[in-house]
Amino acid sequence: MDDFLYLFRGGNVDELFANADLMQAHMQKWKRWMENLAAQGHLESGRPLAQEGKVLRGPEQIVTDGPFAEGKEVVAGYLIIRADDLSQAEKIARGCPILADGGSVEVRPINPM
Repeated sequence: MDDFLYLFRGGNVDELFANADLMQAHMQKWKRWMENLAAQGHLESGRPLAQEGKVLRGPEQIVTDGPFAEGKEVVAGYLIIRADDLSQAEKIARGCPILADGGSVEVRPINPM
């Protein structure tokens, strides 16, 4: 099995944060999905990401606040999963709760060092 990175972007985050019941239901979907991945031996690790951060650019190492992108482009979190190949990793990602909320999952193979 190989490692793959899921990058989660977008979704109805503002709507979820505004309603505690919606947020609770949303988090329960994520919990069930991730528990299922773990039970099947696919889940390696992962965490949600805070919205604030810093961006360093160029040889001068210019630091700016950010990342600031459109809501649908903000990376909200990541998972590292194990799958036989990219096709299986993509199929596993189809169950991700963020898709039902208008978000996206980018599936990337992790190259060995």
